Amino acid sequence: MSEATEMRQVTMDQNGRPLGPRALGTRNRLLQATADLLGEKSVRDVAVVDIARQAQTSPATFYQYFKDVSEAILRLAERAADEMPAMLDLIDRPWQGEAGLDAARGLSDAFIRHWDAHRAVLLVRNLAADEGDRNFQKVRREALRPVLDQLAQKIEESKREGRVGTAVHPYAAAAALASILERLAAFHRELEPLGVTRGDLVETCARIIYQTVTGDIGPEQDDVEQ
Repeated sequence: MSEATEMRQVTMDQNGRPLGPRALGTRNRLLQATADLLGEKSVRDVAVVDIARQAQTSPATFYQYFKDVSEAILRLAERAADEMPAMLDLIDRPWQGEAGLDAARGLSDAFIRHWDAHRAVLLVRNLAADEGDRNFQKVRREALRPVLDQLAQKIEESKREGRVGTAVHPYAAAAALASILERLAAFHRELEPLGVTRGDLVETCARIIYQTVTGDIGPEQDDVEQ
């Protein structure tokens, strides 16, 4: 997110005072410090004093912008969600033949890159949402809902054309695909000892997505190279 966009979305501190460029810079440093610490230790071990020290400021300054560590993480999760529209452009492409398979590859790769960039924050987001935190449930839902809607629309189109079975519910299928993508993107490094490369994961996920969306297994690699 650019600083200009951030200023449009965040206009007040915890006391309702407008944020100027300097205050926004301090807030961004605190958020980056929070993200860095989440990458190093468990969320339960991340304290306000640690965040303030990492950002070279004070705990009192932290509390000017966030009521607690959880709120800072929530704001990071919202930032991560701002990247999701790029995935919608991939889904919106034509899904026939090799072009469709390329769109599915792009979507798989985008999910993995998204999780690589925000893994610690997204893991906390999903854990808190699964534990019933409504704020984190909302940000996860709002991040994934456009992707689910657009995938479901593509599957519905394939159903109308008779390429996907009538027993397949478009939204259930879209949710299943999103769950596969999120899970594998979150833990893809754990598959490396089993001989699964990042390229293997992208290609395999792409073909699962492509077949689910279109009802077609897609061209084999040998056919594509000929």
